[in-house]
Amino acid sequence: MALFKMIKIHAHERGLLFKDGEFAGLVGPGRRVLTGALRKLRVDVVSVRDPWLRHKDLEVIVRSGALKDEALVLDLKDRERALVWIDGRFAAVLKPGLHALWTVFRKVRVEAIDATDPRVLREDLAQLATGAGAGEALELFGVEPEHAGLYYKDGAYVATLGPGTHAFWKGIARVRIAAVDLREQVLDIAGQEIMTADKVTLRLNAVVTYRVADPLKTVAVAGDCKQALYRDAQLALRAGLGARDLDTLLAEKNGLAAELEGVLKDRAKALGLEVLGFGIRDVILPGEMKDLLNKVTEAKKAAEASLITRREETAAMRMQANTAKILESNPTLMRLRELEVLEKVAEKSKLNVLLGEKGLTERVVKLL
Repeated sequence: MALFKMIKIHAHERGLLFKDGEFAGLVGPGRRVLTGALRKLRVDVVSVRDPWLRHKDLEVIVRSGALKDEALVLDLKDRERALVWIDGRFAAVLKPGLHALWTVFRKVRVEAIDATDPRVLREDLAQLATGAGAGEALELFGVEPEHAGLYYKDGAYVATLGPGTHAFWKGIARVRIAAVDLREQVLDIAGQEIMTADKVTLRLNAVVTYRVADPLKTVAVAGDCKQALYRDAQLALRAGLGARDLDTLLAEKNGLAAELEGVLKDRAKALGLEVLGFGIRDVILPGEMKDLLNKVTEAKKAAEASLITRREETAAMRMQANTAKILESNPTLMRLRELEVLEKVAEKSKLNVLLGEKGLTERVVKLL
C-alpha cells in the first residue's frame, strides 16, 4: 500500500534517506513528502553545525557521491595524516581512514601530510598537540635542558635531538629516544687497595670530574659508559701507584694526579667522554705504617730543632767573640759598654759609684 510521510528539514540540518536499508540520497532543507512503504523508509536527520559527519554507513554515503557539494571527504591511507582547521582555529589531527566534514555552515581547511618520515617537523607543534585526535595520532617525547636525545628509527640511529618536545606519527615506525645527560658529573673511586713499588699496601680514594662530549659514542661503545670510566680509572691508579714507592707517592701526589688525568683523558675520549679533572682525595695507610711514619716524622723534627739550636748557639758565640775583639782594641768603647752595664744595674738596685780624677773609676766601690 502506497503511503506518504511529511518531514521538515531545517536550514542547519540534512536528512540521510534510506530505503529498505540502502542509502537513497541526501534530503535538503524544507518540507519533504516521502512516499512508499513507510516501514522501508528511514531518514536520519543530522546537524551540519557540527562539521563532523559520523555515521555507521559513512562509506556507503560517501561512495554515493551525495556529499560532493556539501561536505569535504578525506580518505587517508596508511602513511597519510591530515590536519584540520575549522573557522580559522586548529581542530584535529586525523589518522588513516575515511572522514567527512560538512562545509555548509563552517569554513573548513585541511592540510594533507605525507607521514612516510615519522618525525613531525613543524613550528606549530605545540598547537597540534592540543587538537582532537592528537593523542592517537602523535607520540610526543620530551628532551630536558642540558640533555641530548638520540633518535632511533626501527633500531637504527637517525639523529641527535636537542632539548624540547619532539613529535612522531604513530603507526609509521618503531621510534625510541634515548636521553643522555650532558651536565658535568662526578665519579667517586673509593676504597681502592693498592700496593706500592716498595710493597706497602694502602687504601686510596680518588675523584673524576667528567661530562659527555659525544652522546652517540657513549651509548654505542659501552653499555654503561660510567662503569667503563670507573674501570679505566681503577686501572690507571693501579698502574701509576704500582710504579712508585711510598715516599715518592706522598711527596708527588699532585704530580701523580696530573699524570693519571692525562692517561684517563685518552681512554675517556674513546667512550665519548671528556675528563675535566682527576684528583687523589685520600691516601689511607695501615695502622702500623702510620705509627712508624709518625715516629720518623717526630725524629726528623727533633733533629731539625736540635740543629737549629746549635746553629743559633754557634752564631751567638761567634758574635760574642767578635764583640770581645772590638772592645779589646778600643778602650773608649769599652768604657761606654761599662756605662751601659752600670745603667742596667742601677735600674734594679741602689748603686754608689766613686769617680777619681782620671774619670770613671775602674772599680765599683759599693754595690748594694
